[in-house]
Amino acid sequence: MKKRFAFSILLAAGILFPAVRSSAQDPMGTVSYALPQTTITFEVEAVREHFYAGPYAKFAQKYLGVDARQEDQTTCTLSAVKMTPTIEADQKSRYFITPDKNSMSFLSLTSQGLIAVNDGNFGNGAEWRFASQAGADFSDKGVSSNLTSEATTLFRGVDGNRVGVQQNMVVQKPLEQRAKEAAEMIFELRKKRVQIVTGDTDATYSGEAMGAALAEIAALEKEYMSMFIGYSDFQTQKMKCDVVPEKDRKAQTYVAFRLSDADGIVSADNMSGKPYLLELTPQNVSAAAGRGAAAKGNVAVYRIPATCTVKLTDGVNPILQDRIAVYQLGVESYFPISSK
Repeated sequence: MKKRFAFSILLAAGILFPAVRSSAQDPMGTVSYALPQTTITFEVEAVREHFYAGPYAKFAQKYLGVDARQEDQTTCTLSAVKMTPTIEADQKSRYFITPDKNSMSFLSLTSQGLIAVNDGNFGNGAEWRFASQAGADFSDKGVSSNLTSEATTLFRGVDGNRVGVQQNMVVQKPLEQRAKEAAEMIFELRKKRVQIVTGDTDATYSGEAMGAALAEIAALEKEYMSMFIGYSDFQTQKMKCDVVPEKDRKAQTYVAFRLSDADGIVSADNMSGKPYLLELTPQNVSAAAGRGAAAKGNVAVYRIPATCTVKLTDGVNPILQDRIAVYQLGVESYFPISSK
């Protein structure tokens, strides 16, 4: 992370005055600077699953001995989080000085937080929303017919008498019958696979031919199984979220982002999602151990950051933890920039 921000191009002759909080329009012939603040950036990745229940799901236990989800469902789970502290200029704490030849050390010594506005790490945020999903399509699953032949008797009037005439009609198979046939096909495919592997077939399979036959059987079985256990579509969402800690806030707990099954990763103020909390525990900044020589002349304001234990949780379980320096939670002090 960049720690030094040189002001060597901002040279001007003049009389040095104490650092003064900058107004909206900086005076001519002065150099302005801003105190640093820490922004905590999260790069969040989530996986969204659209599950489509199979049309034969309620018969999975009866015919296959497996439990299957009965209803369509959409869920979103957190898959990765990266936390990065960055330094940027605190626009609420800007100051200006009028430099002279005695202030050259100040213009280059910036490691204690004297940063220029254009040197901050601002990053580019991006937000992506899941596209709307089409409904489940099982039209290409399975190879057995959905129709069967059923005998029925029709009556026709002949010379004033009702005569029964046998006629076959094409009707739709009951759902359970179709499920039973699909289950029978699954077991038949498994039986064929065992026969090929053990050589218990009229045909001889070896090398690539055996591999191709087994792969085709596996693909057919997978299609038939999806009619019972359903299938899922997965999508990945990535989003950046920023948290800027506030010094005057009593409880240093922030909602970093939220996770919604319907919308994926959403902003902290979107109440539709489950909150992920950022907890900061600052260490106290101790007073200086000793007193140096009394500063003469003029001084500049700078910040000493507070070292914080930072923890991200889902409200119960910890996700990640680290120690970082947070400038705005530390203390402000003064740096002599001239001995006049």
